[in-house]
Amino acid sequence: MIFTDDTIASLSFVAALADTVPEASESGVDELSTPQQLAAVLDAWWYTGRRDGDAAEVAEVAAARDRLRALWRLDRDDAVVEVNAILAEAHATPRLVRHDDLDWHVHATSQEAPLAERILVEAAMALVDVIRADSMDRLRGCEADDCAGVFVDLSKNASRRFCSTRCGNRMAARAHRARVGE
Repeated sequence: MIFTDDTIASLSFVAALADTVPEASESGVDELSTPQQLAAVLDAWWYTGRRDGDAAEVAEVAAARDRLRALWRLDRDDAVVEVNAILAEAHATPRLVRHDDLDWHVHATSQEAPLAERILVEAAMALVDVIRADSMDRLRGCEADDCAGVFVDLSKNASRRFCSTRCGNRMAARAHRARVGE
């Protein structure tokens, strides 16, 4: 295993959140523009804690999403600067917690903190593991020429190239058509 389960869950959530932007979403529109859309993303990922469910929260989470998308593509040293800034801004204090059906894991901010802050801090804590493992190369952008999706490459040999099977199949079909001259 490359990372712990909670790190994988946090990174996978961040990738899913990051892929709600128009250039990465399947629909081609911002999939995080209403409280209902935000709730759907949070519910799909079993995201717990305080939720305000208003337009201000959506705007704050969208700003966090954009910050995390930018962080995803940073080199290791630049990522350290951003991760440290996120943790400092939130006055993060790591501690072990157990809730719902989850065993002991690390939280670094209160479950009552604003949602965007919790998302940023949990992502930063996961990125601490990525940085310490010198594995920033596992945070990737989709190689499909018409997709801006991001993903976590958890393959054994670090060979994943596309954010989804859909993108991989589309690019394989294009390559095949180019070879046979269609």
